[in-house]
Amino acid sequence: MQSLNDDGISIKGCSIIYAPRGQAGEYAALACNPYRGCGHACAYCYVPSVLKMDRAEFDAGAVPRAGFLDALTRDAKKYLARDITEQVMLSFTTDPFNPFDTSLTRPTIKTLQQHGLGVCTLTKGGSRALPFLDLFRPNRDAFASTLTSLDNAFSRKWERGAAFPSDRLTTLQTFHDAGIFTWVSLEPTLDVDASLAIVKATHTYIDLYKVGRVNYLPMTKTTDWRTYTLRMIDLLATLGKAHYIKHDLQSYLPAGYYNPLRVAQYHPA
Repeated sequence: MQSLNDDGISIKGCSIIYAPRGQAGEYAALACNPYRGCGHACAYCYVPSVLKMDRAEFDAGAVPRAGFLDALTRDAKKYLARDITEQVMLSFTTDPFNPFDTSLTRPTIKTLQQHGLGVCTLTKGGSRALPFLDLFRPNRDAFASTLTSLDNAFSRKWERGAAFPSDRLTTLQTFHDAGIFTWVSLEPTLDVDASLAIVKATHTYIDLYKVGRVNYLPMTKTTDWRTYTLRMIDLLATLGKAHYIKHDLQSYLPAGYYNPLRVAQYHPA
């Protein structure tokens, strides 16, 4: 029997289904990445440097990882044997609904589900996710999207290969209407007012917001992050929306502020 890692969730020896660390670990207990590269060509993306991958190659498109499904199945069997049923995030270093090759996305989701695991997808793919809607289970799975602005032109500047924000919003609404738990990643925050506007525009069909900042760009040092954090939590409280403020902004929270790292990202039956 495989032993658990120190986090009590991931299994030692499993590399395809893994426990993300650091800032990624704030978003999900488990994750997997079916593809190498992405193709959304986001100017702020940190992944190429983490993977030590040429940015031009990373932005050129998503390529299925060799032997991925066999390795995923081996890992998933070990999680099933340990009765671990956490959601697995797709994905941190790629996008399950990228503009190029999504041939592994459906079998990946089905393999995870068949072995007792939940699924959460985080994407900038918008309506490219809709052909996969049938796979999502209201009482186990979640659908999430990263949003930096409501303005299509702003998005095209920063996320030139991603779906327009308007397309992402429509897709989130469709998943919500199908009974699926939806959440939005407000990270990176490239423009404070834009992130606040996203909450105001989407709160009727979003179940949870995860709020972060931006790193390694000029606005990292010029933005008043304290004021932003306080404005954001005030808005979320006014609207009665569940949220998580990431570590980089937590020093600006009022003392004792309720900010749970993990909440159930599904609708109980």
